[in-house]
Amino acid sequence: MKITRRVKEINQEDYFLLLNQFINDTAKGFRMRSNGKMIRNSTADNYDGTKRVLLEFTEKTGFELKLYLVNNLNKDENEIARRYAHQFYQSLSNHLYQKGCFDNYVGHVFTIIKTFYNYLINERNINVGPFHKKFYIHKEDIPVIVFSPEQLNYLIHNKCLEQSLTPDLCKVRDIFIFGCTVALRACDLFNLQEHHLYIKNNEYQLNVVSSKTKIQTSIKLPDYAIEILKKYEGKYPTLLPPISMSNFNFKLKKLASLILDETPMIKIRKRKGIEVIIYKDPLTREHYNMSDHISTHSMRRTAITTMLRLGVNELTVRKISGHSPSSKEFYKYISYTQKIINNETDRFFNKLIELSLPENALEMDKRG
Repeated sequence: MKITRRVKEINQEDYFLLLNQFINDTAKGFRMRSNGKMIRNSTADNYDGTKRVLLEFTEKTGFELKLYLVNNLNKDENEIARRYAHQFYQSLSNHLYQKGCFDNYVGHVFTIIKTFYNYLINERNINVGPFHKKFYIHKEDIPVIVFSPEQLNYLIHNKCLEQSLTPDLCKVRDIFIFGCTVALRACDLFNLQEHHLYIKNNEYQLNVVSSKTKIQTSIKLPDYAIEILKKYEGKYPTLLPPISMSNFNFKLKKLASLILDETPMIKIRKRKGIEVIIYKDPLTREHYNMSDHISTHSMRRTAITTMLRLGVNELTVRKISGHSPSSKEFYKYISYTQKIINNETDRFFNKLIELSLPENALEMDKRG
């Protein structure tokens, strides 16, 4: 595609040609992060998913995608380009929300589109203007259920529970326990292989380079984790039984229902920043239970929170979890239940009471 000074806009066909080039450059490693590190392969898959979203959007709505080359526009044409960008943002947002998508997914799509436009400007020298900077990214904080140390202990050591499980649920139990021990991201956990394991003097150590941050983490495995690995030794290409993420999440909820308090827990999502209650049964307006909220994220968050609660210092936990000292993401993984908060505030108030001076000391203080 040749761009000259007379070209004022790029049509839809060329839009997708450039988008394909962006995806291919990412997949083949031609693009790097701003810190010089490689971009993960899964990132290119996400970009490809956004391309499919845009193709469906144009087919369903008839909206024509285009890019304006601002260096070749006069003042009035620049204003047309600005209005078009706003219309594109509104139309695509409405399309996704009407499909039932929530803020996190819509924000994910627009984050990738903004990255694509920045690629055109910074790496292809195609100045499509600053209009995409106005694409607002909504975000949601979705609660992640964390097992307490007592619940985790019960899951690890209760033989009656283990014997009552089906073979499939037993595998899910083992993976979940292991994940709650080593604090790895789910993508790294499910891809563990023999070369990640270092054995010396009958001591097992897990050494993993994070696929996301490229930070190496190491952790010595306790006996119960070693038993889990030995159970599946040589049976699979991976250290743990292979299972799809969706299937694991589905069965994990069944396992969690045997342990967690099954009181209703309202499920709330957001559209355009507005809270929307999601019902388990829309007809009866039945709420989800606590176990319905559990997912693969619960493993890493349980591991980090449990370590901190049981006295492991923050620096050590960061080393194990692969978070850098300046990482703000680390605190997102720490979960404090209301019970923990109540216990800590009680401890604070009790210490405050212990600091009170005897009455005679107060009288002396007044006289002085």
